Amino acid sequence: MTFVCDSFWHDAVNKATTDLFTFGYKHIIKPNFVFNHRPDEAHDQMIEFCHVVRNIPPLLLAERTMLDYTDPILETNVMGIDFSNPFGLSAGLDKNCDMPVVLDNAGFGFETVGSTTARPCPGNPKPWFHRLPEYDSMMVHVGLANIGSDKVIERAEKAWTQARQMQISVSIARTNDDLCGDLNEGIEDYCTSMRRAAGRTAMVEVNVSCPNTHVGEPFTASPEALDKLFTALDTIDRPQPTLVKMPLNKPWAEYRELLDVLADHNVQGLSIANLQKDRTGLEIPRDWEGGLSGGPCTKASNALVRKVYQEYGDRFVIAGIGGIFTPEQAYERIRSGASLVMFISSLMYRGPQQITVLKRGLAKLLRRDGFEHVADAVGVDVR
Repeated sequence: MTFVCDSFWHDAVNKATTDLFTFGYKHIIKPNFVFNHRPDEAHDQMIEFCHVVRNIPPLLLAERTMLDYTDPILETNVMGIDFSNPFGLSAGLDKNCDMPVVLDNAGFGFETVGSTTARPCPGNPKPWFHRLPEYDSMMVHVGLANIGSDKVIERAEKAWTQARQMQISVSIARTNDDLCGDLNEGIEDYCTSMRRAAGRTAMVEVNVSCPNTHVGEPFTASPEALDKLFTALDTIDRPQPTLVKMPLNKPWAEYRELLDVLADHNVQGLSIANLQKDRTGLEIPRDWEGGLSGGPCTKASNALVRKVYQEYGDRFVIAGIGGIFTPEQAYERIRSGASLVMFISSLMYRGPQQITVLKRGLAKLLRRDGFEHVADAVGVDVR
């Protein structure tokens, strides 16, 4: 394989077009084609754009040439899976697996589709999103809207088998609808989706921390509830590694109890963490419901990654999520213990070329500090 970093001309074109995209998105595309629409409408338009582009090979070729920066220093193996780079799209944006072709050609290392649920789910009443540009954040209140895990996982399997280089993970959650019952009903909901996902994607994520459902987060309310869920999930044979998407806002003593439970089950990794619930110090209309993405998550998520890595070491692989806008922030998350890094808000506020900005910047930082591979930097500030 020829890496972009090894070709003077390809590297120059890649850097120049990335800089051009950065300028164009900030000054032309975002104000005139994205932020001039309500965020719910902009989201739908983005999905439709991906539908169109994925069927036009010349546009995909141009996308690869201009945006897909490749560098051997970014390659890594995590949980037995080969990644071209540690950057991925976190669950919550591509709920129905509509974007993999575009993301693959842009150079993402992986994508987590969903979260998806056993039954099709309409989600919460709209609006689902509110922008908070002064905080680099979105208020998110979707409520797990998706077409159902039977269809989403079928799409994810197809995307994974046809991808050029990107790995695909599927995030499963409990259906947020009027049929929700007791804990046993919720466990069977998860088990239905896990049976469907077994062996059909590179990874599976179990989302137990969605803050936008009418039943709340019962499986993180107590260690006993979480243990009951994963005791059931352990009976389902699945070859791919399992990550658990954890909440951000819990006292450490309670958090540790949950992690101690997961350590006794078939769980290889943790996605840290879900949306920020704490609005302290932020000027946000009271009638805006949901959790905060992006900027308000940065410090708390990084501190939590560091704490988990410090106390659990290699027991859990950590996928760091929340407020990654610069290569320096991604590097800090990795040095704090994250083997993988996921983002969404950065894509919305900075543009599609952000994946390239992060990869190029991270590679430069790793070389500056004498690392041969990104895996060598994982947790160095905690060890």
